[in-house]
Amino acid sequence: MRVAHAVVGGAAGVVWLVLPGMTTGTDTPVAITRSTSVVAAPPQDPTDTADLVLPLLAVGAAGALAGYGYLRRVRRARDRTTPGGTAGVPPPAGSVPPSAELDERAGAALVAADDRIRSARTELDFTRARFGEEAVAPFARALEDAEAEAAAAFRMRQRYDEGIPEEPAARRHALAGIIGRCEEAGRRLDAVAGDFGRLRGLEEGVGEALVVAEGRFRELTGRTAAAQSLLAGLRARYAATASAAVAGNVEQAKDRLVFATDRLNRARQEDDSGRLAAAARHLRAAEGAIAQAAVLVEGVERLAAELREAEAMIPAVLTGAEAELASARGPAGSEGEAFSRLPHADAVLASVRHELTEGRPHDPVGVLRRIVRATVPPASARTGVVATAAHLVARSATAATADFVTTHRAAVDAPARTRLVEARRLLAGDAPRADTLALEARELAEQDVRVRGNPFTAAGSGALGTGPTAGTAGAVLGGLLPPDDPEDGAPTGFAAPTAPPADPE
Repeated sequence: MRVAHAVVGGAAGVVWLVLPGMTTGTDTPVAITRSTSVVAAPPQDPTDTADLVLPLLAVGAAGALAGYGYLRRVRRARDRTTPGGTAGVPPPAGSVPPSAELDERAGAALVAADDRIRSARTELDFTRARFGEEAVAPFARALEDAEAEAAAAFRMRQRYDEGIPEEPAARRHALAGIIGRCEEAGRRLDAVAGDFGRLRGLEEGVGEALVVAEGRFRELTGRTAAAQSLLAGLRARYAATASAAVAGNVEQAKDRLVFATDRLNRARQEDDSGRLAAAARHLRAAEGAIAQAAVLVEGVERLAAELREAEAMIPAVLTGAEAELASARGPAGSEGEAFSRLPHADAVLASVRHELTEGRPHDPVGVLRRIVRATVPPASARTGVVATAAHLVARSATAATADFVTTHRAAVDAPARTRLVEARRLLAGDAPRADTLALEARELAEQDVRVRGNPFTAAGSGALGTGPTAGTAGAVLGGLLPPDDPEDGAPTGFAAPTAPPADPE
């Protein structure tokens, strides 16, 4: 307003200065006379300014209006809360937070729900081994309900990442819906957590549960040694890329078992000393480590079977792919994208045949992937041997990515988990797309681990001032223990994560 006042004042001043010359004494217009001599210019008649009055008044009025309009625009920009405001005021209480904040909250909710469901699966598995399927049936149903809620949330997130919906308000509602689904998944587990805890009875002693865990530990120790020999055989038989997905599995499995050994021993010691809460915490941590060691060992065993299956399929898949290409060359397929991709497909199949003829080590699953992707068009791989190969390839990539996320989940963020869940959903109906998403998820997960690293720091120590247990870093990276208190923190599961209960002195 101060600028507007200044403009209006200036205009009024101009009018005041020229007002005396607006008319003559006789009100008769007088022509303006000018001299070309600078030295002896005659005095100008007061009426000479009359012709300038109206233009000056117009300029002054226009300046005043422009200044006032400018001030109104500045004030509107300062006060508005829509994107683009320069100094927006805080939104009113109870309003929907900005999309950036909701986006972060939705990602955190997905990670938390996924971690808790994974831990609950481990708890249910050990409890089933002890009490039987009938006893755990209600808890299995609750877990399935929680998994369904989380799957719906991940599906919403996948669509959100694909740009659906497009409207800003609808996208905010989608993020809020993701958070709501994740919270509902937690409520499904909360509803049965008390009954599940009473069934396990760990607060009364861990003796019988410890026997189950130790039995699995011993069985898995033997399988880990066999997996090491199996992996060495895969490296000798196939190209390096064939076993790259499980390259570190055996070492990580041994690390989890070292951790489990210590925690099983501590659980028994605490149980014998009557510190039952501590015994339960150590037992549950050991169960999680044993379960992850099993995932790592099974990954090697599964890949060996997949490579054998893929190797046996290659000749038939090559023949099937040639048939697909012949169909594309026919009269019905002599135009469009399928026909334009024929030269590339021919080159890929010729390259595969040349590699097989030379007898060099190769990656059977990778070879099948190249054949499936070269088939024209990829959507045609729905039936026959090519479709079978597409499913094997996608299944292998999805399972390997799932293993990596499971054993590194403390560092893996929501995008990788979202792509993995979507790959699993598409596995039965669109194997090529599932394979692409699984590989993308693996790349994102590995990037998360490289960038974020292991959240564990060796500076922490237990309640008695002892150093961290051997293998604790791997257990924290695997999401088995909280990074801020790995020695005494309680694992998640059916029960929501809380501070560990204190044992009576």
